[in-house]
Amino acid sequence: MATDQIFRNENRRILDFTFGKETAEVFPDMLERSVPFYSEVQRMIQELAADFGVDDTNVYDLGCSTGTTLHNLDSMPQSVHLVGIDDSPDMIARAESNLAGCEMRHGYTLLTRDLGKELRLDNASVIVMSLTLQFIRPLYRARMLSDICRGCNPNGCLILFEKVLCEDTLLNRLYVEHYYALKQRNGYSGMEISRKREALENVLIPYRVQENQEMLHEAGFRNVDIFFKWYNFAGFLAIK
Repeated sequence: MATDQIFRNENRRILDFTFGKETAEVFPDMLERSVPFYSEVQRMIQELAADFGVDDTNVYDLGCSTGTTLHNLDSMPQSVHLVGIDDSPDMIARAESNLAGCEMRHGYTLLTRDLGKELRLDNASVIVMSLTLQFIRPLYRARMLSDICRGCNPNGCLILFEKVLCEDTLLNRLYVEHYYALKQRNGYSGMEISRKREALENVLIPYRVQENQEMLHEAGFRNVDIFFKWYNFAGFLAIK
């Protein structure tokens, strides 16, 4: 697994963060070192997907990146078809390479689509969005969630994992400090953390927990619960 060193060069100009080839090459390492309890959240997503999966339906991973979640979803006991969608051709190419090297039990399809504009789901029992909605322009989020709910079968679910904000500014500050401490424990320098924060400033726009819950209800999901919470990260389970 290639090591993430994208923001290690202090002389490199800081541009908006993208999911291009450079990021795709180190993305697994970036996730492991940047996302709290990443492996455990992946396991929880896998378990919840198995709880709601239905034979002869589609299971979607929106923002599938390099295919890690799709590979984990392949353990589902139901006879489902896996569909990974990402708007980065470089991520899809890496996912294709990664999954081709695995003995996948389920059939799968990988698609390059603009998630904010071209989202059409069909016969879905489970939809996963892991660290994806936060990168969608706020203007498109409500419509996107409505499209997701429309393509979800009755009693199907959306599993949403996001970076979130708190209502209280003091807690926001404390949680961010603890998050950066985690990244430092995982080998990132203070400079790397600062430079990546600047690159993400206009790209990753988190919502408050309540805002996400309200959007999910307004989109048409009848039941919304939080299945995971760690400082400024939260997992939501929305059932249609």
